[in-house]
Amino acid sequence: MQLTAYIGLLFALLASLVTASMALWAAWSDRDDVCPFVEYGNIGVAMGVVFSSLILLMALAARNYAFLYVYENVDNTLNFVYTLTAFWGGREGSLLFWELIVAVSGVAFVYTPSYRALAPKTRLYFWVLFMTIQGFFLLLLTSWSNPFMTLVPTPSDGRGLNPLLRNPGMIFHPPLLFLGFAGFTIPAACALAASIAGEAKSWVKLMRNWNILAWVFLTAGIILGGWWSYMELGWGGYWAWDPVENASLIPWFAATAFLHTAIIEQRRGALQRTNVFLMSLTFLLCIFSTYLTRSGVIESLHTFGESGVSLPLFVAMVVGFVLTLVCVTVGEFHVKRSLSDMMSRQGLLVAAAWFFLALGFVVTLGTMWPVISKLWSANPVGLDQHFYNRVCLPFMSVLVFVFAFCPWLGWKGGIRSYVGIYGAAGTLVASAIVLLAMGMTKPLAVFAAASACAAVVTIVLLFVLYPGMRKSRQSWGQYGIHLGLALLALGIAFSGPYKIEREVMLAKGESVQVGDYTMTFVDSKQDSTPELRARLVGTLRVSLGEEEIGVLYPEKRIYRNFPRQQFAEVSLIPGLGDELYATLLGLDASGKLSFKISVNPLVNWIWIGGTLMCLFGFLLLRRHRQEVV
Repeated sequence: MQLTAYIGLLFALLASLVTASMALWAAWSDRDDVCPFVEYGNIGVAMGVVFSSLILLMALAARNYAFLYVYENVDNTLNFVYTLTAFWGGREGSLLFWELIVAVSGVAFVYTPSYRALAPKTRLYFWVLFMTIQGFFLLLLTSWSNPFMTLVPTPSDGRGLNPLLRNPGMIFHPPLLFLGFAGFTIPAACALAASIAGEAKSWVKLMRNWNILAWVFLTAGIILGGWWSYMELGWGGYWAWDPVENASLIPWFAATAFLHTAIIEQRRGALQRTNVFLMSLTFLLCIFSTYLTRSGVIESLHTFGESGVSLPLFVAMVVGFVLTLVCVTVGEFHVKRSLSDMMSRQGLLVAAAWFFLALGFVVTLGTMWPVISKLWSANPVGLDQHFYNRVCLPFMSVLVFVFAFCPWLGWKGGIRSYVGIYGAAGTLVASAIVLLAMGMTKPLAVFAAASACAAVVTIVLLFVLYPGMRKSRQSWGQYGIHLGLALLALGIAFSGPYKIEREVMLAKGESVQVGDYTMTFVDSKQDSTPELRARLVGTLRVSLGEEEIGVLYPEKRIYRNFPRQQFAEVSLIPGLGDELYATLLGLDASGKLSFKISVNPLVNWIWIGGTLMCLFGFLLLRRHRQEVV
């Protein structure tokens, strides 16, 4: 079966190279009639990739340890759902999964009105680029990252999935990220193709739905990843600025900057070169994310370690960046209008895009700092959370502030509504005073929270003052996303700076006070399961004043196939105000248990805000007739 699956990938690689060559020759010689054959070639590539992927999935389901990949990521006790999700849990499988989504997306794109609206020459250049990208991924899969290596002799049990991946987040988080990464492949190829071919229609309008869907999936993947870290790693936080966490965030910054400048191109025809550059940059940063995960250049909890794909990925990024610069410089664009001044709505949209790009640059710089500092230091070190928090949080706070006032400016300048702008300003000041009176004294947290409140009031006033917006699905989508962002900012402003945390050692019956809450250690138990070599569970009764409000059951686990490592399972009592969070750290010889307990204020508004950003994003999708008008 391994050989059959490998031949499927080889067939897809050959088909992608032949198809790309055919499309290039046809574009060069102005042969429009070749397009149908190229599209059949695209289907052939997808069939090869789907065929090989099905074989890997069947091997996982059957726990066929003759596949080295199955042996390394599955064992006999692993839950069946996680056995299947191991498809994207390992280094080779996750790369195949990404290529699978790209291949299927390419087939789906052919049947969309957006594809049919492109000029024939643009289609041909699109296939040259798209097939070259697929060919590159297939070359990696058949050379340096082959998921179909054979293991001889066949063992009776596997090594098993990393316990940190045995979480519901594993089911959705990686696929969402890969849907986002792969989703940007088509608009990036289309943007470059349109600039090479001098496409008369706006690729930004035609690719609108693809861009929004890719952004929604990437956003959902990042938010879910934060929740997964919060629930699984037991540190009580949701974002540690880990290099690989950053790697998924960096393309999100570029994509979000693009979505803001794309609005200007759609409405005024300006920033065409900028938008081609940003879209291609977003895709290249997705490649950069893969490079960070698999090159071993940065140490991280999430990386797969060094592999042979690092050099090809680096070369691909350099070649892609040079191609982008050439297309942006010499491509044919149809510039229609220039920008208005800075104090206009489009001026602030450009400012917001610059803020997002600056954030992306800072995070990239911080992530690569261990590599950069090697130039002058024999002992390079990474930057900790304090660097990112000091630099990034002010940027994010200013972005929320800008959004609170941007909708009240006219498109070409001037004040759109004095009622609205006074309402936002009044809310900002009043919120800051109330927060200070409540004991919030950290200036940045107060500014961020007050700006978030002003942004929420702005959205409400917009729908009150302009009845037409209440009937507009686009308005609900656009401002719903910003409402989610404001709630997310509110959660960040409170949950980080005002978290109360204590590490305590308790004997049975002893209590500890954490904030307003009393935690009493009631009992503990130890057991084992076929999957777990040992499990220790502590029971903490939580009360507020005289009222008992719940019980926490944090666990410490040792998995059968990972006997030298201990893994924490957190327990929490959720709340829209305070959330109570407990981690079991260990057991001493006297029978006392060590706990880390925290009170996290408003942390759930981060997940609520992030979810709203994703859900409202779907309202921005348009039917084709609306796209091209």
